[in-house]
Amino acid sequence: MRCSTGSTMDSDSKHLQPELNDEQWLLIADLFPDKTVGAKGGRPTAKSRDCFEGILWVLRSGARWKDMPSRFPSYVTCWRRFARWSADGLWDIAMQRLLEELDRRGKLNWKEGFADGTFASAKKGAISSVKPNGVKAPRSWQWSMATVCHSQSTSSPQAHLK
Repeated sequence: MRCSTGSTMDSDSKHLQPELNDEQWLLIADLFPDKTVGAKGGRPTAKSRDCFEGILWVLRSGARWKDMPSRFPSYVTCWRRFARWSADGLWDIAMQRLLEELDRRGKLNWKEGFADGTFASAKKGAISSVKPNGVKAPRSWQWSMATVCHSQSTSSPQAHLK
């Protein structure tokens, strides 16, 4: 069992509120139907709303998946649903519906925005604002091979071919 850290993001916190209210969930519930257990029985699946709430918690908090509070389904279940819903385009549709509703109510300011650098990929050690130095420009394999052959002897590479 996970322990409480006293954060308002903890499952034991008195300040905890659902990520979505019932009205918001009704806007997107048709995209995420719950699967029922078949006639043969089987393990019931986690409820879609609970997974959706868990996904929103991770995205809002910036926490790792495995740090999700125990009030949500397992982090693996939530991550798999997020991956599947994203690949199927359902996540984008849900976000679009929710944003349209907020915009309709005048609760969005489209002049403000932010970018989260944690999702911007960059080559390790690369600085995009610096132009590459001509001395450090990549060389072709032929030039590298010629340099190696020439440095291994005091004579020219042609002398070894005869």
